[in-house]
Amino acid sequence: MVAAPVDRETALREIRTGLRRGQQALADWEGGRLAVSAVPGSGKSTGMAAAAAIAIARHQLHLNRQLVLVTFTRSAAANLKAKVRGHLKNLGLPQTSFTVSTLHGLALTIATRNPELSNLNLDTLTLVSPAQNNRLLRVCVEQWIVANPDLYHHLIEGRQFDGEETEQLRRQSVLRTEVLPSLAHTVIREAKSSGLMPAELLELAQQVNHNLPGDVEDYDVLTIAAGLYERYQALLSQRGWIDYDDMILGALRTLDDPDSLRFWQGRTFAVFEDEAQDSSPLQTRLLTLLAGDPEYPDGEPNLVRVGDPNQAINSTFTPADPVFFNQFCDDCRRQDRLVTMDQAGRSSGIIMAAANQMLAWVNQARVAGPETPFRNQAIAPVPPNDPQPGANPDPLGVGLDILSPPTTLDTVRLMAERVRDLYAENPDTSFAILVREGRQSQFVGNLLRDPDLVGGVDLAAMGLKFYDVGEQDRQTKVPEEMLALLRFIERPHSPDMLKGALRVLVDRKRVPTQDLNALAQAPEQFLYPGPLDAPPDTDAARTARRYCAGLLRSRLELPPYSLFSFIGLTLGYNQSELATADKLAARVSQQIRNDNTLGAAIAVLQDIVGSERFTAVDTEDTDSLYTRPGQLTLITMHKAKGLDWDVVFLPFLHDKTIPGTLWVPPQGEFLGDFTLAEVARAQIRTYAHADTEQERGSIPDIITAWEQAKHLKAAEEYRLLYVAMTRAKRLLWMSAAQQAPFTWSKPENVQVATPCPVLPVLREWLRGARVSE
Repeated sequence: MVAAPVDRETALREIRTGLRRGQQALADWEGGRLAVSAVPGSGKSTGMAAAAAIAIARHQLHLNRQLVLVTFTRSAAANLKAKVRGHLKNLGLPQTSFTVSTLHGLALTIATRNPELSNLNLDTLTLVSPAQNNRLLRVCVEQWIVANPDLYHHLIEGRQFDGEETEQLRRQSVLRTEVLPSLAHTVIREAKSSGLMPAELLELAQQVNHNLPGDVEDYDVLTIAAGLYERYQALLSQRGWIDYDDMILGALRTLDDPDSLRFWQGRTFAVFEDEAQDSSPLQTRLLTLLAGDPEYPDGEPNLVRVGDPNQAINSTFTPADPVFFNQFCDDCRRQDRLVTMDQAGRSSGIIMAAANQMLAWVNQARVAGPETPFRNQAIAPVPPNDPQPGANPDPLGVGLDILSPPTTLDTVRLMAERVRDLYAENPDTSFAILVREGRQSQFVGNLLRDPDLVGGVDLAAMGLKFYDVGEQDRQTKVPEEMLALLRFIERPHSPDMLKGALRVLVDRKRVPTQDLNALAQAPEQFLYPGPLDAPPDTDAARTARRYCAGLLRSRLELPPYSLFSFIGLTLGYNQSELATADKLAARVSQQIRNDNTLGAAIAVLQDIVGSERFTAVDTEDTDSLYTRPGQLTLITMHKAKGLDWDVVFLPFLHDKTIPGTLWVPPQGEFLGDFTLAEVARAQIRTYAHADTEQERGSIPDIITAWEQAKHLKAAEEYRLLYVAMTRAKRLLWMSAAQQAPFTWSKPENVQVATPCPVLPVLREWLRGARVSE
C-alpha cells in the first residue's frame, strides 16, 4: 500500500501553530546569528526541535549539507534527536539531514578526521579519566616543588612562620595535598577553556597589580599557576593522554587549516546550540567557526544559541560563566536578533511571580556585589489557548508556603506531614525535596526512613515511593573508598595514604572532622605513639587512631577478598553498599586468582577506578525515575535542573548556605584570608571577560580578586535558588529553621540561624499579595 503524499506546507504550518510566541520567533529564523534567552519552563527543547525541522524543510538540507545541533549532555542529545526525528517523519523528510551531539563529541569528530592537523590520534592517545587526572596533578605539584624551591618556601612561610619543625611539616602537607592540587585543577580548566596556554598565562602574570597593603603577602599566584600548568601539559604529552579541552583545541587546530575549514563549513548549514549559558569562550569560538559560510568568510555565521543566563549554576566549579552568553545576547539585541522566550507553562502563577520577585529584589538590592546576578527577564504565563496540556496548573492551596520551624528536625517532620496529607488527596502527585548539599540530603534521608523521628509519618506504609538520589550516588563511590583504605593498609607509613584513609573515614562520619594534616604528617608517631612522642591527643584523634589500628590488624587476620566486607562494615555501609562491595570483591578476586596478594588486588581496583564507572548494586527498584508520580525524590538543587515536580520543598534556606561565603579551610589560613585557587580563577576571568586590550591588561591583585570571587559565589547561589524555585509546578514550600547546625557534618550541634535574605522579602511580598486579593 502506497503512503499518501505529505502536504508539507500544511504540516509546517501545524508545527509552527503549535508553538508559543517566543518559540515561533525561533522557528522563523532564516539565517545569521540569533540569540534566544529562555526562562525556566518555556519549552526550549520543544522550540529548538521545531525550528530545526522547519529549517531542514525550508533549506532542503541533506547528508552533505546538515544542520548541526549541539547540547550539553548525551541524555539531552537523545531527547532532542527523538523530537526532531518525529517532526521529519511527519514531514516526509530524510533523517540524515541533521546531527545531534554534545560539544565535546562534535569536537572529537572534527579532530580525529584529520589527526595530522589536530595532533589527536585515538590510536595513540587516551582520554584521561578523573582518577588519572588527580594523580597527574599530584605529580605536577611534586615536580613543580622540586623546580621552584624559592616560591615553595615562600608559600610555607605564609603570613608568619617561626620555623618550628612540626608546623613546617604540617604546612608542607597542606600545600602538597590540598592547596597546590586545587590551584592546578582550577587554573588548568579556567585557562585552557579560555584559550590560554602556559606561556600566555605566564605573560598574564606580569600584568597583575602587586601594590598590596603591608600585612598582605603576595604569592604571585598566576606565576605559580603557570608553572603547574606547564608541567601538566608536558606530562599529558609524555603519557599520550588528552583531556576534554584538548578535544576543543584539536578541533580548532583542524579548522585553522583553510581547506579543512572549507570542508567542514561546506557540510554545515547552521549550528543550533542548547544550554548556551554553560559554554566556555573556546567552545563558542569552535561553533562560530563551524557556522561560517565558506563563500563569505567575513559574513554572519548561521549560529543560533539558546540558553538562560539566569540558570547558569556551574560557574564556580566549571569554566562556564553566564557573562559570555549575556554578551552574545547584548550583541544580537543591537542588531535586533535577540528573542526572549518568556512564556512558561510549567508553574502556577504564584510560583512564577515569587521567582520574578526574587530575581528583581536580588538585582536591585545588589546583595551579590556590583554586578547583577540575573538578566532582567520575567517569567510570563502562557495564553489561555496554549497547546501544552495543563499549562500553568492551579496551585495547591495558596501555592507558596514560607515557614520558620523551630529546628531542622521540625522542618523534616513538617515536610513529611505535608507529603502525607497531599498524597492522601492525590496519590499521583509528584514530590521533591531539594537540598543544597549532600550532607543535608543524608540528614533528611535518615529521618524520613525512621517514622518515629518524624511524628509517626510512615511514607512507605502509605505506598509512597522514596527515591534518594544521593544514596544511589554514594554507592558509586564504593570502589574509590575501598582503594583508599586498601592503599593505607598496604602502606600505613605513607603520609598521603594515611591522609586518604582518614578523609574517607571523616566523609563516612566514622571519625570527627579535624585537621587531617596534623595527624598524617608523622604516621608512625600517630599510629604507634611512644613515651617521647607528642601526636595530637584529642578525642577525635584517638577515635581516628582506633579505626586505623583496626584496619591494620585486618591485614594480618583476613585474606584480600574478605577485606572488602570488613571495610564495608567499618565504614557503616548500608545494605546496597555492602552488596556493591561484595560484587567488587568478587570481581577483584576473579582477576587475582593466580596472585592472591593485597598488592595485586590494589592494582586491579586501581584499574577499575581509573578506567570505568563501576555499576552499583541497587537493592531497590532500579526503574524508578526522578519525577515519577506517587514518588518523593530527595535530590540536590544542582541535579534538579531540567526537572520539575508538582510539589517542591526547599528546606534549610539559611544565609550561611545561600548566599553563603567562600570558605577558607582552617588548615590553609597560614597563607591568608583567601584561597589561591579562587584568587587565580577571578584573575583569569577578568582577562576572559574583558572586551578591550586595555581591560585585559589590568589584572586584579590578590585582595581585589578574592572580593570578586566572593561576588561570583553569591551570584551563583542566588541563581541556584532561582532554579530550585522554578522546579515547582503547583506548590513551592520554603523554610529556614530558627536553629540550624553550625556545620552539616555535625547536624546535632545547632545554633540560632539567620534565614537567607530572600525569605523575609518573599514573606512580606506574599503577605501583600494576599491582602490585595
